[in-house]
Formats: sequence, C-alpha cells, structure tokens
Amino acid sequence: MARHTSPEITEEHEFPDNHLAMTLFGEQNSNLKVLPENLNLKVTNRGNIARFKGSQNDVDIAKDVLTYLYNTLKDGAQNIEPQDVLSAIRFAKKNLYKTGKTTTMTDEETRPSQVIKLSKRDIKARTPNQAIYIEALHKSDMIFGMGPAGTGKTYIAVAKAVSLYEKGEVEKMIFCRPAVEAGEKLGFLPGDLKEKTDPYLAPIYDALYDFLGAERTENLLAKKAIEIAPLAFMRGRTLSQACVVLDEAQNTTSAQMKMFLSRMGDGSKMIINGDPHQIDLLPNQISGLKEADAILKDIKEVAFVEFDHNDVVRHTLVAKILRAYDQSSHGY
Repeated sequence: MARHTSPEITEEHEFPDNHLAMTLFGEQNSNLKVLPENLNLKVTNRGNIARFKGSQNDVDIAKDVLTYLYNTLKDGAQNIEPQDVLSAIRFAKKNLYKTGKTTTMTDEETRPSQVIKLSKRDIKARTPNQAIYIEALHKSDMIFGMGPAGTGKTYIAVAKAVSLYEKGEVEKMIFCRPAVEAGEKLGFLPGDLKEKTDPYLAPIYDALYDFLGAERTENLLAKKAIEIAPLAFMRGRTLSQACVVLDEAQNTTSAQMKMFLSRMGDGSKMIINGDPHQIDLLPNQISGLKEADAILKDIKEVAFVEFDHNDVVRHTLVAKILRAYDQSSHGY
C-alpha cells in the first residue's frame, strides 16, 4: 500500500524592512538554517524575501515563526539568535497540535508571553512547558517541576525567587537539595557538610550570579537573605515569608520530602524540582518526589508541571542524546 505524503508547495514571504529582515535571517542565514533542521522543508532567501518549499503545515509554521520574530524586532528586540528560532518553532508546533491551526504565534493568547521580570532583565519561556511552569510559579504557592536535566527548571525557579525578593514579596530566598549524588560518597570528600555539598549547588550559584551579580549575591548571603544549604539543614524550621527551592528532589526519601513540605510557613512559596528517572537512592528506598506526585496530585492548590526532552534548552544535541539513552534497552 502506497504511503501517503503531503504534497509539496512553494511559497514566498516578504519582510518589508530590509534591515530587520537581515537581522531576522541572521549572519550567513544562521537563523534561517534552523528551520529545515527542525521542519521538513527547504528555505532560501533573495534579499528580504524568504522562499519555502515543503508541506503546507511546515511552510505555515515556518512563515508563522519568522513573522512572529520579525514583529518582535519591530517592537524593539535588538537581535534574533538561532535559539530564539528554535524556541518559536516549539511554540508553533504546540499550537498546531492543540488548535489545528498553524498561524497562531501572533495571537495574544497563544504566543510565548510568560515572563519573569527581574531588575537586570526579563526571563522568557523558551518552550511551551516552560510557559506552563512560569504560569504555575505565578499562580500557585507549591509547584513541582518534573523532568530531565537541561529543561530550565532550576534556572527559572531561581529567577522566580529573585523576582519575589526584588518586589518585596518575600524576605529571603532558600535553596537546598539532598546530600545524595550519582556514584559519589560525600563522606570521602574533604570539609564539613556545606563544603562537601557546595560544588553540587553550583547551578544555583551560577543562576544567582547571572541575575544579581556576584557581589550582590555574596552580600545577600552574608545578610542571610539568601540561604544555600543541604536539605538536612531545614529540619525543625518553619520557613515563613520565603521562596524555598528544593532541587534534585528525586533523591529525597519519603520522610525527607514530608519533612520539607511541612516546613512551609505563612507567605511562602515552595518550588520542588527533580527528574523521576534519575534517582540515586538505594534500591529499597522510595523517592519522595515520585511519592509526592502520587499522593498530592489531586490537591488543586499544588501545581505539577512535567517537562520532556523537547524542553531541553542546552545544545540541541543534548536532547537527542538523552532521547537515545531513554530509547535504548542497554542491549550493547
């Protein structure tokens, strides 16, 4: 039986402002090259005119993506990077799946508009699930972000904590994680527990330095407005007027997760992130993250957001590598 394929079409789209068009297409057409890498079509350009050849759906998505990004330049954006094109493709594909339409990126209700506003810069959603996550962070006081590494969970959570602190909605930011690491025994490392775990908290320090600068971060640490500590340091405390982020939550035990969640005090927001498929606990231990997902999912005030490999915002090769590992049955 013959395999049905969508007929190829050829369409052109002109972008009136030549300067903006060149910025949109990128240096040596670097932005245009992202389109055929992620859609089944060919793209060429002649001056300020882009020419598309492929299926109707993919051509519509490509035109929609470029039109959306062109409009951001008209609205004042200074530059477009290949990662911006990839992000827009993700949103356009999601909109097509949800609505059956392809020209939705310019609609107010479907374009990637979820933002965390900081004094230095704004953090925008780069994937549809990041947009859902940011919306949950705005609306809920307890949020679980679940999915693979590289999807922006930690970075966005730190951004939300900084945003709440800068607006005066919380008095402190608290970041913690369990003292369990893949294949490593902390007892053999030099120093006290904080010195042992600080290297594993590097992603949180990196994000804070990015949002606040190194000097301000260190000042806030000295003032105890920022706390970065192992999860064990949370025991016996009530965490009020704080944004509390628990990272690598898949490595909490059932008792640790219950202890952590019960620390929540007045005026606090709790963000719990982890990857349920990367658990480093002993075989007979239950992951507190997986258990919380099962026990708390029907409580409407608790938000759960799931990420997948399509949300990986590191190098595009990372998503392919992670997907290949997941699909492998280790039959080598």
